[in-house]
Amino acid sequence: MDSIIFDLDGTLWDPTETVVAGWNHVINSYNGAANEVSIEDLQGIMGLPVPEVGRRLFPDTDEDTRQRMLDDCCDMECDVLARQGGRLYEQVEEVLQALSAKYKLFIVSNCQAGYIEACYAYHGLQKYFTDYENPGRTGLSKGENIKLVMDRNHLMSPVYVGDTEGDRKAARFAGIPFVYARYGFGEVSSHDYVIDRLDGMLDLF
Repeated sequence: MDSIIFDLDGTLWDPTETVVAGWNHVINSYNGAANEVSIEDLQGIMGLPVPEVGRRLFPDTDEDTRQRMLDDCCDMECDVLARQGGRLYEQVEEVLQALSAKYKLFIVSNCQAGYIEACYAYHGLQKYFTDYENPGRTGLSKGENIKLVMDRNHLMSPVYVGDTEGDRKAARFAGIPFVYARYGFGEVSSHDYVIDRLDGMLDLF
């Protein structure tokens, strides 16, 4: 193994408590076009592509309004996370520091442009990562973005660490092993490795 590619939400942090009030402020500004969301609602959509998030959270909203509302929520989300941060999982920085001394580290997340940068801006984690990617910048699926990062950085034997079935499928698409972060938001049908805390990565590799 020469590198580790991480998912973000449910793997390195939980941003939902920070952003839920902002999401509901945006939703309410649309005068009843959709119902408010809860922390549990947001946790349930973590890892999904942004268009699918809109369909699941606002199923009864017309497509044009849904897209505008979702765009506003995403803009708000990046702004508030850059100023307030999210809840990093236990020992994130210590684990990343130890892993980055041995491997190149990357992030590939199903998020909008600016989201990973917001995490970096508040928590200062960018010094541990070589590169990152997301569909907000490329328009590609998570599996395609994993392959893009692999090709761009000439990676020969990475693993992907994530917490959802979508993460598992993306790793399979890219042809690399999948490490299931069981402490995150989702459940998976299979995995190559499993961790119950992020520091479990130190025991695996």
